[in-house]
Amino acid sequence: MDSEVSLLLDRADNELLAARSLSKLSEDNKLKTEMLLPPQTTFYSSVISHSYYSIFYSAKAYLLHKNIKLSSEQGQHQQVYFKFKQLVQKGILQEELLDIYEDIKLKAEKLLEVLHEEKEKRKIFTYQTIPQANKSPAQDSIKNASFFISHIKSFINLQSNPKPATQNP
Repeated sequence: MDSEVSLLLDRADNELLAARSLSKLSEDNKLKTEMLLPPQTTFYSSVISHSYYSIFYSAKAYLLHKNIKLSSEQGQHQQVYFKFKQLVQKGILQEELLDIYEDIKLKAEKLLEVLHEEKEKRKIFTYQTIPQANKSPAQDSIKNASFFISHIKSFINLQSNPKPATQNP
């Protein structure tokens, strides 16, 4: 396996570990106390973001593994998404993986929209956010990222180590 592909898969794994860790921290008051965090502190928005990046890095690894080049210009997230989508449309990858990619991408984009809206609101008045509201989407994101990465790794491993053809007597 190419070292850049391996590096991207490692980054995907690391992002998923971060998502799982932040999810656990969000739910464990004992850990929060040890870390001197207020009990109401949660990191579910970060869980969604890290889950997205785990999917992004694994999708990028798959594309590089298939020798599909990406330009080094800005907009790699869009490039990865559209090239990945093309592979699904050609029947090379399962449509379910694209659905997961689109879902987590949408969640990440909604977080960016919320960030922008809240930034604008802050200019006008003081507001209070409820971070616990992202718990369910965050848990879904971790589940989807785990599914996505495991399938991408199996596709890469199958293609890197094809089974030898059996000979008929």
